Amino acid sequence: MFDPHLLGKEGERFAADYLIEKGYRILQRNYRYHRNEIDIIARHKNTLCFIEVKTRSSREKGHPAEAVTVAKQREIIKAAKAFLAFSGEPETGCRFDVITVLGESTGENPITSFVIEHYIDAFWADY
Repeated sequence: MFDPHLLGKEGERFAADYLIEKGYRILQRNYRYHRNEIDIIARHKNTLCFIEVKTRSSREKGHPAEAVTVAKQREIIKAAKAFLAFSGEPETGCRFDVITVLGESTGENPITSFVIEHYIDAFWADY
């Protein structure tokens, strides 16, 4: 069994590395506004990206993307609005992405690799 907190942190690290490799500039990780959190805030070209990362060690409880419910989206949107209000970042286009990190096992071995999927513009905010 895996410690979910440690697995989540590892998934966020993999996601950040993936984004950097794809040309994103990480602005902030684990941005908090009250009880709402955004895992990664990054800039890609002229777009500000608010990115939720979901990591699972298996598909036993479903695909990781299924955990980004409408309620979770609302929490991320609230935090994004606060970030935009207080950050001083230049006005630009924004989007909400989801990155899933799914562990793969071979035989009896625990996780041997991770599969990353990036859902660009995964959901929208009503302003």
